[in-house]
Amino acid sequence: MRRPSSKTGQPTRGTRAGPVACGLLALLQAVSVCAQDATPARPTPMFSRWQEDWSALADPSLRNRPGDSLKYIPLAAGDPSSYLSLGLNLRERVEYNDAVGFGVAGSRSDSYLIQRLQVHADLHLGTHWQLFTQLEDARDYGKRVTTSADRNPVDLRLAFVAYNTNVGDNTFKFRLGRQEFAFDLQRFVSLRDGPNVRQAYDAIWAGWETRDWHVIGFVSQPVQYRFNDDFDDYSNRHLRFNMLRAEHLVFGTQELSTYYALYARDNARYFDASGRELRHVFDARYAGAARGFDWDLETMIQRGSVGASDIRAWAVGTRAGYTLATTSWQPRLGLQVDAASGDRHAADHVLGTFNPLFPNGYYLTLAGYTGYVNFIHLKPSITVKPIRPLTLTAAFALQWRETTADAVYTQPNIPVPGTVGRPGRRTGSYGQLRGDYAFNANLAAAVEMVHFEVGDALRRAGAHDSDYLGLELKYQW
Repeated sequence: MRRPSSKTGQPTRGTRAGPVACGLLALLQAVSVCAQDATPARPTPMFSRWQEDWSALADPSLRNRPGDSLKYIPLAAGDPSSYLSLGLNLRERVEYNDAVGFGVAGSRSDSYLIQRLQVHADLHLGTHWQLFTQLEDARDYGKRVTTSADRNPVDLRLAFVAYNTNVGDNTFKFRLGRQEFAFDLQRFVSLRDGPNVRQAYDAIWAGWETRDWHVIGFVSQPVQYRFNDDFDDYSNRHLRFNMLRAEHLVFGTQELSTYYALYARDNARYFDASGRELRHVFDARYAGAARGFDWDLETMIQRGSVGASDIRAWAVGTRAGYTLATTSWQPRLGLQVDAASGDRHAADHVLGTFNPLFPNGYYLTLAGYTGYVNFIHLKPSITVKPIRPLTLTAAFALQWRETTADAVYTQPNIPVPGTVGRPGRRTGSYGQLRGDYAFNANLAAAVEMVHFEVGDALRRAGAHDSDYLGLELKYQW
């Protein structure tokens, strides 16, 4: 059951093009270096690089590609599980956005390049110990306003020690240091892979796995990102996020999970409350697939307090679909339904605004037009695979506010000025087209287009229809 477990800056434009040229050269080289298909026994890069196991390259017959001498550096003769592995991630994305925040409050159209380079060293000392370190350099070029989600000059992204051991038929796991968490579809706890800077946590993490159960717990302080200097990120002592979570396999391979989390933040500010935020989170999820159907259902309840106000918030999320596996192009017909509470009454000492915690914007779209707060979201879609490496998705969504007393929110939870208490429940509708192409296990490309037509709730605040285009190339070694 292993799973891939703002600070606003001043308007600025990137001036150094050297990393872009180097990045494009590396991507061109990647096409020729990685053109061969991987043999079945050969490892491939994973979404979370620290989960990889390159000990298979102890077999000299598998070390047949350029750079393999760095992917597997043996440390002890006769012990293939003791080795050092080096690697990197490079992502280039061009984005056009008209406009962030629908043009309200002076936001304008923007087009820019974002680049993320990550290099890592993964040290394995036998079958029990692992030391993983990853550096990150994230930059934006031509962006009107830069935030800590866009830029992070050379800094320590991950650095942790891990210990794994078998106890009978069970497994105990432990990690200490700067690490990352991601659960399920990453609705509420994610790596934040959509923006340029991914989210990490300074944490103590422990897990216990059996054949049917997976129990984990952690205490953490999320990393606060800054972009003025190299190595200036720090552990945010004003924000704490702790969790106890259990997953269980039911009916064979279907997943049932639940968790309790504590989200504690100093100096929180909402329209109807401010002060110390102490939010108790209760989450349950059921997911699986059978006979062509797939589904993922999740619900969350939040209680606690912000200052003198009590928290009464909730959210539900559903993704389901049916795949015609024996039909040409294997079409999947999907339906996504989401809803999250807003604050219904001002000055009543009850805060109904849902906190999406650490959401993955990609779950909705990369455009950033929709936040998982005070909304109802209905989205049918169709996904096809014309050829094996190509996936195409088309979707159309309708959106409303859960209550007109609260604001309309964009990602991650930014209120659109002038929408609190304004009439008009319908916030808009959007169309989405996305294509993903995998050249091989190391190189992939994607394009996403979104057109958002604003509804009355936004138009009354001065918003206009908006468009997004993103072109992405990603290389992993």
